[in-house]
Amino acid sequence: MNLKRNFFLIAVALCFLAACEVKKEEKAPLQGQILAIKSEFAPDKRVALFDVEVLRKNDVHILKGESDLPNAIKAFKEQLTKENIEFVDSIQLLPALDLGKETQSVINISVANLRSHPKHSAELSTQATLGTPVKVLKKEGSWYYIQTPDKYLSWVDNGGIELMDSERADQWMANDKIIYTEIYGHSYKDLDKKQVVSDLVAGNVLEVLGDSDVFYNIRYPDGRQAYILKEEAQDYEEWLENLNPTVEDLVNTSHTLMGVPYLWGGTSTKGMDCSGFTKTIYFLNGMVIPRDASQQVHTGKPIDSTQNFDNLQKGDLLFFGRKATDSTSEKVVHVGMWIGNNEFIHASEMVRVSSMSEDAPNFDEWNRNRYLRTKRVLREEGLINLTQTPLFKD
Repeated sequence: MNLKRNFFLIAVALCFLAACEVKKEEKAPLQGQILAIKSEFAPDKRVALFDVEVLRKNDVHILKGESDLPNAIKAFKEQLTKENIEFVDSIQLLPALDLGKETQSVINISVANLRSHPKHSAELSTQATLGTPVKVLKKEGSWYYIQTPDKYLSWVDNGGIELMDSERADQWMANDKIIYTEIYGHSYKDLDKKQVVSDLVAGNVLEVLGDSDVFYNIRYPDGRQAYILKEEAQDYEEWLENLNPTVEDLVNTSHTLMGVPYLWGGTSTKGMDCSGFTKTIYFLNGMVIPRDASQQVHTGKPIDSTQNFDNLQKGDLLFFGRKATDSTSEKVVHVGMWIGNNEFIHASEMVRVSSMSEDAPNFDEWNRNRYLRTKRVLREEGLINLTQTPLFKD
């Protein structure tokens, strides 16, 4: 009996010690401060990372997590100091140190699939096309956490990018380029076009080494060399110089994408979702707009919110979704582009044209009923204009 009693007392003591240890290290009541920092510096987790938690051990608060926002980390620590809260800073500032100097990269394939988590089975968040420079923030296995020029954060496998240090990235930026202008095509190993090097899509940007009457000799970010038909591409500088997009240019571009299949997360001519479609239209006319419909709606100039379609001009973006009520907020879930004649073009099952007119054969009653507003984006401030921003070439 004494032996059983001793075992019981030991078990109780161990449980007591364990409980004390849990008390020593527990989540600290600083969620208000964290949310305030997120609200100011990282209100949209798709484009800004502040993944921080606080644990409390005795009277000391341990800051854990990661962020790519040094100003947010600084503001958080200053706030804690102001409140006389003792803390130990264990927040990892990205890019991660184990990346070494290779914190930059360039998309190395025609279309890189960027995912929500570091695995191929994860949701397709977005895409990035060949030649796009991206920031590298951290690595997990063979996957890299990157940020695209429109600030979107996502994961790419190592086959999609070519890692670079700042010196090599600067050199790549300085090299002469061409931009691929056909919807879809290929580069070839030799002039006889018998051996394909890679497929290509509209908007791919490549280094040019030379040219002949028929071909451009080009080089991929990883050093592969190939030939592209000149009739399918254009010198990047000349392309920029000729950029002065009109509303008709936007409509013409949109029509070249008719029938392209809908792909959730797609932003290329291989497949696109609704916002990927509008993003591609504008990109092929020299402008980078935000990735998602719920982000695009915050750009440009308000034009209409009452279905007064007479005020719209070609190229305007129409947004659809759930209207705000007393108990629920507005939710933008779809976007299309106005093309005139009371019609808009959008990616829905495939890229198609729909009408707002009830007597039209392509009348879209579903989207008319959930119409929210129209914004004008062309030549408005707050967007990346490639004629003013050296995204692909210094």
